[in-house]
Order: sequence, then structure tokens, then C-alpha cells
Amino acid sequence: MFCNQCEQTSRTIDTIGCISVGTCGKNDTAAALQDVLIHMVKGLAQHAWRARSAGIVDRELDAFLLYAVFTTLTNVNFNPVRLQELIQEAARWRSIIDARYADALPAGRVAAGELPGPAAFEPAADRDGLLAQAALLGPYGSSRADKDVLGLQAFILYGMKGVAAYGHHARRLGYQSDAIDARIEEMFAYLAGDPADKEDLLAHALEVGRLNLSVMELLDAANTGTFGAQAVTSVRVTPVKGRAILVSGHDFEDLARILEATKDQGIQVYTHGEMLPAHAYPELKRHGHLAGNWGGAWQDQQRDFAAFPGPIVMTSNCLIEPAASYRNRIFTTGPVGWPGVRHLAHGEFAEVVKAAKATPGFTADGEDRRITVGFGRHVLMGVADQVVAAVKKGDIGHFFLVGGCDGASPARRYFTEVATKAPENAVILTLGCGKFRFNKESFGDIGGIPRLLDVGQCSDAFSAIQVAAALAGALQCELNDLPLSYMISWFEQKATAVLLSLLALGIKGIYWGPALPGYMTENLVGEFASRFGLRRIGDVDADLQAALN
Repeated sequence: MFCNQCEQTSRTIDTIGCISVGTCGKNDTAAALQDVLIHMVKGLAQHAWRARSAGIVDRELDAFLLYAVFTTLTNVNFNPVRLQELIQEAARWRSIIDARYADALPAGRVAAGELPGPAAFEPAADRDGLLAQAALLGPYGSSRADKDVLGLQAFILYGMKGVAAYGHHARRLGYQSDAIDARIEEMFAYLAGDPADKEDLLAHALEVGRLNLSVMELLDAANTGTFGAQAVTSVRVTPVKGRAILVSGHDFEDLARILEATKDQGIQVYTHGEMLPAHAYPELKRHGHLAGNWGGAWQDQQRDFAAFPGPIVMTSNCLIEPAASYRNRIFTTGPVGWPGVRHLAHGEFAEVVKAAKATPGFTADGEDRRITVGFGRHVLMGVADQVVAAVKKGDIGHFFLVGGCDGASPARRYFTEVATKAPENAVILTLGCGKFRFNKESFGDIGGIPRLLDVGQCSDAFSAIQVAAALAGALQCELNDLPLSYMISWFEQKATAVLLSLLALGIKGIYWGPALPGYMTENLVGEFASRFGLRRIGDVDADLQAALN
């Protein structure tokens, strides 16, 4: 195997990448099947893009494409059986779209020659055959030796994985765009051609960023259109006596279904990880048995899940190998999978309710401790005049966007220190699971404006961008002239997509870390630093001083 798509990838003198087993727990079989699946997706996109040129659009195919790509993200699906099924399903979709394309051709017109590359790839019928094929595909489906080219191809591919995840979540809520689907097909078809021109690759990487902005906007519309605009909400982080279910991941639609399934059942529902922002949405928090949030970021789940006295549902990333202490009460759904762990069909949570009734739950109330969430764009736009006035008066001197993913690396303490060492006249915007490193700290307020503003999930980078744009408009300056610094904790592919979105907007001077991606060569690091001022995080005090000057 070879995998370097996330921050925790193995780093040795000779290789940057996991080559025998993933640090995430992914084995070589799952890794190989994911490589084949991505190769199939590229080929399927070629066929779908050609069919679209003939006026044939298949939204179910596009939904499958997003779902299939989502399963290959870090800490999502480790189940070889399911990955093998998806490979065969991709082949079936290819046959369907080809038949429709052939039928659509005018009488007497012959289809153009066979599509090249991944489009012509025929997957083996059995696992041994698929594994043999995977060995020939290379780390990115390319045999090129130019590491800068491979790095840019990877940047695009991994950014597109983030795009697919956000697109899948929006689709779950019934929000879809033919224009966005077309751009997704086109981008995967572009990768299928094994592009090698570095300027063209860089241009396409920025196009991924622009595409991701559109997808995050669609997901924002899906979340607010379905559950209402975020509202400032106090969330309990200690237990309530009674039976309980824990819901982790990012999928609000699954949480909504679980809340409906447990209505009047005497079961409390808790969120975990990136599900925390759910408490800010009116249509979710109206359920009185949405009791609070349990635990912190994904890397602590084995400890947090073991201590939770009820069933656990994983709706998306980030899954770590379930420990024996809770393996018999964890469930997966959607794109998530682990061998031997029960997987639930879409919206079918009866087994989870049954498991909750069979487990003891919490035997006593904990001390009532809380954190505050819900500072989405609707809330912040509502106090924009107050914020602008505070900036003009000098009461607010700076904004820090400290957001992104968390992880186990001790170097990630950097982001805690940025938040806690920021000047008292600085406001900290945060999103993603990186906030769990400091969101229980007391930051106070500036003239009634809280100094720590939890904007939401990683996809709510869209909200943060809208707020920044509004602030720049009110202060009559460019985005890069705002007293705003970006400290982004990178870990996996959604963060890659968000970074590309920020770069596509022309935002300069972003601090990124703790470790740069394994696919970023020294040449690419220098190029991105030169073009975009992208910099690796360093000494906290020095970085703060530089940001404030």
C-alpha cells in the first residue's frame, strides 16, 4: 500500500506515506481497494461527462459518485467487502450511462472512439484480481516520476474528496445542483487524463477551491433550509441521568432521524465531535431529549466511547478501530464501515433504540457545565454594526480564525496557545473539531461580544468567509487588509478543500500545520509560499507578533 492523504501519515527518512498499514488502522487490502475505487470513479466521471455533452444527466449516478469517493476519506470506511461492492457498482453505473449515451445518438451517427485511461479499465471479478490490479495503479493512478506533478495531482484529488463529502451531506438533505455535479464530473475526468502541466494543474487546484465554495454554500443552504439558521445556544457537556445514545460524525440528517426515533422513548441523545453544532439549529434543538455533547475530538473517541453507557452511531468520519469495550454497541451508517461492526441501512435506527433500552445509561446527573455554540453567519451578521463599531473604536484589535481538524500530534497544542495567548482585545473565530482543544476555556467578552465564537462544522468555513467579506465591506477594505489572521489546523481531505477555497479567494498569509502534507514537495512548498504567502506554523509568540504587525 501507499497512502499519504492525511497529516498523520508515516514519515521516515526514505518515505513519507504509510506503506504497510495506515496510522489510521487501514490495512493494505482496504487501501488497495480504495485505490481501485478511485480509479473507477475517474473512469465513471469520463463516461458521465461525455454523456452530459449529449444532454444525458443522471443524478443518481452523481449521487453514487459522491458517496463512493466519501468512503475513501481518512477514517471513514475500512471494510473491504463494502469497498469491493462499490467497485462493482461503479462498473454497473458505467454500463448504464454508456447504454443511455448510445441510445441518445442520432440515427446513423457512430459514437466516438473508446475513452482512454480509467474509462476503459475493467475491474477484476474477485478480490485477488482487484488487489493485483491495484498494484499497477500507482499511488495516484499515475506512473509519472515527477513528484511535483504527482503532488499537484494529489492536491486536486484530495481536495475533491473533501468536495465529495460536503456534496454528499447536502444531497442527504435534498439539496443538489446539476451545475455542481457537472463540475465534479469534469474535475475527475480531468484527473483521469493524467495531466502533467504544472501551471494547468495549479489552475485546476484553485478551481477545486472555487468548486468547494459552491458546494459549501449549497450545504449551508441545506442545513439552514432544513433545520433553520443557527442560534446562540448553551450546550451541556455533562450527562443527564437516563438511557442514552451517542451520535458522532457530521450528518445532521441522521441525527434528526435518531431524534425522531427516540421521541417519547425515555432516551437522551448526545452529540460527539463535529456533531456538536447541531445544538444551534432550531429544528434539532427543539427536541428536548437532545441532552448535550459528550467527549471531545475524534482522536479521543476510544476513551470517550468506552466511558459512554449506551450505543454509539458513526454517521461519517472520523472512525478509529472500535475497542473491545464498546465494539458490540457501536453502529455505522452511510459511507462509514468497519469489518464486523453492524452497519445500518439509511434511516433505520430501530436496532440502536433497542440497544439503548438494553444498556444502563447514566445513573446520575453530572454537574451542569456548558459551552456556547451557534455563532453562524446569521447571528454574526445580526451584530455586524456592533462589531464594526468596536473595531473602529479600537475595542477589537484583531480577529483570529483558529479552525480546522484536530489530531493526536502534540504539535497541535500550538492552536490552543494561539487562542489562549491572543491579546484580550482579539476575537477568536473557530470551526471544525480543532476547537475542542480550547472551547471549554473562559475567554470573556468585548463590550458584550464573546471573544470566542464557535461558527460550527468545518463546512461552516463558508459562514466565516461570508462574515469576513461583510466586515471588509463595512470597513471599506480588501479581505487581505482586514485585521484577521488564519491559523488552520490541517488533518484530512475536507481541510484540503477548505484551504484551496481560501487560496482561490486570494487570501494571503495563511498559517498551516502542524505538518505539511506528504505530497507537498519542497518545490511546491516554495511555490505556494511565493504565490500565496502560505506558511507553516512556527513559534506561537513569534507568529502572533507577526500577525499583529
